[in-house]
Amino acid sequence: MDGSHARGFGRYGYRKGQAKPSVTDTTPRPTGTWISPEYKWIFEYPLPEGTTKSSKLTYTNEETGAVIDYYEMELKKFTKQIYPNLPATELEGYDGSSPGPMFVMQQGREAVVRFSNNGPTNMSVHVHGQYNRAPFDGWAGDYALPGQYKDYYYPNAQNARTIWYHDHTEFETGVNAYRGQEGYYILTDPEEQALGLPKGDYDVSLALAAKIYDKDAQLVYDTNNGIGLFGDVIQVNGQPWPYLTVEPRKYRFRLLNGAVSRIFDINFVEGLEGDPIEFTAIASDSGLFSHPVQTKNIALSMGERYEIVFDFSNYAGKNLTLKNGRGMGEMVDYAATDLVMRFVVGDSVTDQSNNGDIPQDLRYIPPPPKTDVVKDFTFERENDEWVINGVGFSDIEHRILTRPTLGADEIWTLRNGNGNGTHPVHIHLVDFQVLSRTGGRNEVLPYEAAGMKDVVWLAGGETVQVVARYAPWEGVYMFHCHNLVHEDHDMLVAFNVTQLEQWGYDNSTMFIDPLQPEFRPKDINPEDFTEDAIYKKLAWFYSTNAYNTTRGHSEHASSSPPLPPSSVRSTQSATANGSVSPMPTPSGGYATPSLSTKAAATPSSFSYSWTRSSYARSSATPTSRSWGGYY
Repeated sequence: MDGSHARGFGRYGYRKGQAKPSVTDTTPRPTGTWISPEYKWIFEYPLPEGTTKSSKLTYTNEETGAVIDYYEMELKKFTKQIYPNLPATELEGYDGSSPGPMFVMQQGREAVVRFSNNGPTNMSVHVHGQYNRAPFDGWAGDYALPGQYKDYYYPNAQNARTIWYHDHTEFETGVNAYRGQEGYYILTDPEEQALGLPKGDYDVSLALAAKIYDKDAQLVYDTNNGIGLFGDVIQVNGQPWPYLTVEPRKYRFRLLNGAVSRIFDINFVEGLEGDPIEFTAIASDSGLFSHPVQTKNIALSMGERYEIVFDFSNYAGKNLTLKNGRGMGEMVDYAATDLVMRFVVGDSVTDQSNNGDIPQDLRYIPPPPKTDVVKDFTFERENDEWVINGVGFSDIEHRILTRPTLGADEIWTLRNGNGNGTHPVHIHLVDFQVLSRTGGRNEVLPYEAAGMKDVVWLAGGETVQVVARYAPWEGVYMFHCHNLVHEDHDMLVAFNVTQLEQWGYDNSTMFIDPLQPEFRPKDINPEDFTEDAIYKKLAWFYSTNAYNTTRGHSEHASSSPPLPPSSVRSTQSATANGSVSPMPTPSGGYATPSLSTKAAATPSSFSYSWTRSSYARSSATPTSRSWGGYY
C-alpha cells in the first residue's frame, strides 16, 4: 500500500518517540444533562490508531493484463473499553473493530471484497459513494444471514473521494451501524496525488458519532419514538472526546458523520471558548471541489463527508478544540455535545513536504446540465412511519417511485413535509449538484455549491433541488433519508434506471436486479475459501464484464470464462449446460439471466463508451466520458 495516502483513522494519537502530552489539567467538566453515565475523561485519551486493509491476492487476466484485487472481511462481535471505570462495551464490527479497517483503493483497479457474516445480525454492505452494479450496492433486502458470506465486486472507477462502507440491512441499518458496522473506503487518483495536499501522517480521517450507554457501559438504542437517536456521548473513530497531537503545519482532515441521527456543526476554536477559526474546505462526498472554500464552520449531516485543510502553524504549543454548534435542526443537546475533540499542537515540524499553498484549481466540475425533467419527492411522516411520497420500503409493490432513462439528466425536488424531522437525503448510484434551497436556511451554502455530492441535508421547512445524470448503469437502486432511525422506519424507496418492458431493450443482462440469484449470499464453506476456488471466482467475475470495460471480448460474458494463470491454479474447463443468453456461473456452468419486474435496459443501448482509459480524466478540457462529475 502506498504510504503517501491516508493511513487509517488518525494513525497517531501522539507521535511515537514523543512524550504523551499533559492534558488532564484542562479536562472540561461540563455541567448539564447526561443520559449516559457522566464521562469524566474528556480529551484524556488519544485518537485511536486505525488499520489499512490489505488485499489477500490478485487475479491477473493473461490476455488483457487486467487485475482484480481480492479482500476478505469478517463481521464479528468484539468488546472495547469505552468507560475506563465500567465493563467493556459489546460491539459488532468488520474484522472486530469499529470503525472497521480502511480500504485505500487506486482509481481503475477493480476489487472483490468477500464479507463473511460471523456476527449475530443480518448483514448487507453498502459502499456509500461508489457506483456499483445493483447486486453489489448493498440492497436492503440482499442480506447475508449469520453463517453466510457475499462477494461484492467494485469498479473503483470514479475520481478520488472519501467513501465509507456500512451496513444497509432492511429495518436494521440503524442499530447495526450504531453497534459498529462502518468504516472508511478511500479512492485515490493521479490528479489528486499531483496537487501537493497533506499526505501520510498529515492526512487524518475523523469519523464522528453520538452514542448512549447504560450504567454498565452497554449501548442503548433508543429511537425516541422513531424521531431519532441523538446521543450524549460524542465519539471520534470510536473514542469519546479524544485528543490528537499535531505539528504546527497543515493537516488534511476527512470528516465523516457516521452518527445515527445527530447533525454536527463543526468549528475550531483556540482553547475552549475562543472565536471560530477560518479553515479551508477542499472536497465533499463526491471528491474535490472545483476550488477551495474558506469557511469557519461546516454543517455535517448523517452520511455526509467533507475534507478540509487546517493550518496549525500559528498555534505552536497551544490547544485547539473541535467544537459542535448547539441547536442544529431538531437535535437535543446534552452536557458535552458541544465538544468533539482536542488538538494538542507541538512546537516543531518534522516534515515540510506537502505543506505549501492549496491550489486554487482543484479539479474541473462541469456546470449543471440543462433539463426539463423535474420530479417531486416529499419526505414526511404518516401514521408513525416516515415515508417518501407516501411510500416506504415495506410497500414492495409501490416502492419503486421513478424510472429514469439511462443517461438522462433529471432535477429532483426534495420537499420536507410534515413530521417535524430533518432529512439528510442520500441518492445511490449518482453524484448530484445542489441547485437551490428555499425555506429554512434559504440558500445553497458555499461548500455545498463548490462540488458534487451524494447526500444533501433537507432541514425543517426546506425544499432543495438537485440535478444528476442517471448513469452509468441500469438497474434498481435506493434513495432514502440517512437519519437511520427514519430509514428503518420506512423512509427508504427505490428508482429503476430504465425499464425493459418500456424501452424494449435486449433481455440479456444480469446486473439489473439487486436480488439476482448468481450474486446472492452463500453459506460459508471452507472449500470456497481455498486459493484455487478464489481465483476461479475472480475469473468468473472478470468474465461477466460487469463494468463494461474494453477487454478484447464481447460486452456480455464469453462462453469460456478466462482462467487464472496455470502457475497459481490447476486448469479447469467450464462445462456449458445453459440455454438462452447464458451467463457463466462460479461453478463453471451457466444460468439463464433472471429478471424481475424491476428490470431495466442493457448498457448496449447506451451511447457512452466505457473504457478503462476513460476513467482517468486528463488535465486538458474534460471529455463527456470521464467520470469526474458528468462524464
